[in-house]
Amino acid sequence: MIPRYKPYLGLEELRAAFSRGQHAVEAFEEAFARSFEARYAVAFRYGRSGLWALLRALSIKGAEVILPAYTCTTVSNAIVLSHNAPHFVDITLHDYNMDLEQVEVAISERTRAIIATHVFGYPLDIDRLREVVRAAEARWGQKIWVVHDCAHAPSPRWQGGLVNNAGDAALFSLHVSKSLSSVAGGMITTNDTEVYRKLRSFRDECVGQPGMVDQIRALWRLLKAYPRYNEQVYGCVDWLKEHVRLLERLKAGPRPGEPIAFPSDYLVQLTETEARIGLVQLRRCPEIIARQRQNARYYHEHLHDICGVQLPPLVEGATYSHFVVRVRDRKALLAEARRSGIHLGPWLDYCLPTLTAYGDYARGEEFPNAELCSSHTISLPTYAALAEDQRAEVVAFMSSIDWAGLSSL
Repeated sequence: MIPRYKPYLGLEELRAAFSRGQHAVEAFEEAFARSFEARYAVAFRYGRSGLWALLRALSIKGAEVILPAYTCTTVSNAIVLSHNAPHFVDITLHDYNMDLEQVEVAISERTRAIIATHVFGYPLDIDRLREVVRAAEARWGQKIWVVHDCAHAPSPRWQGGLVNNAGDAALFSLHVSKSLSSVAGGMITTNDTEVYRKLRSFRDECVGQPGMVDQIRALWRLLKAYPRYNEQVYGCVDWLKEHVRLLERLKAGPRPGEPIAFPSDYLVQLTETEARIGLVQLRRCPEIIARQRQNARYYHEHLHDICGVQLPPLVEGATYSHFVVRVRDRKALLAEARRSGIHLGPWLDYCLPTLTAYGDYARGEEFPNAELCSSHTISLPTYAALAEDQRAEVVAFMSSIDWAGLSSL
């Protein structure tokens, strides 16, 4: 089965994981900052741990933090667990990023931060966001911190500049499901020396050093990634996740009624093993992004005339961690894809304010675009490990569908 995602891991990452040496985490932070044209980078166990620590380090507490209603639950979890309140805004149907007109309305005297998510690797309109923030700061007479969420993909570009450098800080996730991965991990970048000093100090004081067990777990995560995403094995794993109740927790994403919580090891720092893997991945990053862009262009070229699919746009500077299309009957399409040996799956199949855990933060507002996308989007594989014949197979499948009952939205 063609996986919906496959990490771009080779023998070099394996060799790096088992190599010896000290100060790999510091070397990874320095290399990461250089790669993304930032002055500083601070590593964490998870991207959500980094965002939580950043809000704590900046003394943002008891405030509202604006974020899109259509994004990963880990972002909103970090906001709540740092003793703040998420303020959700709806998205646009053009590129799935948050509606900046709604952001302008949502800002109040309680707003202390905005999480500017670049969903699926599409750059948010940085210029418009700056205008909104400047006007709000002048109106309310206080600083509004802007954190660019680049967790979906390595930092896209807006007007030629990397978006991670357009605000006060940026968040990266290095999970195995991300384009650039250290198998587990996260990174915060910033160009502000005072932000870096506060964040680094908070991290070093409040986040513990990893032990031998953590190093072993890091190796295990890497080793199991190779067979787990192998096409010969993936179909069996996918079937088990769908049909064996005990394996339900292997499914990605939140479940109804799931509480707001962090993993038990969120206060453990990144391991040397993960940092060494990350250093290898950084060298691969330009190739990873180039392959993702190539795959997105291929889909756009070969699927643009299919009337049953609403394609995402081709945008200058986008990194296309996912090529997300909208269809009317997602369930039927995904079932048919599985029968054809392709796992398309949705990537974000929820709207945050409608989850049980976040009902109190919805404020009675409606989020029609986020709700629509949570029910009608599928993600075509764009990952760098996707072979040309697999890409052609995905296009052949999409072209073979009788779209009469699966018309686009």
